[in-house]
Amino acid sequence: MPRRARVYIPEHPYHLVQRGNNRDACFFDPENYQYYLELLTDKMPRYGVALHAYVLMTNHIHAYLANKFLIGV
Repeated sequence: MPRRARVYIPEHPYHLVQRGNNRDACFFDPENYQYYLELLTDKMPRYGVALHAYVLMTNHIHAYLANKFLIGV
């Protein structure tokens, strides 16, 4: 049975969780965290994403963000 289609609401905040492969570490030193944040903040305006909050853990991230458009985050 197929799952229901996702509903996207413009400017509605979403809690995004991104994990490392097999829950392995994806950040190994402080430079990795900084690089990830630079990529994230560089691409957000291009795609109309507003980042409200984030937490970078060793093997995953939590981000609370909103998208201005009717597309997936």
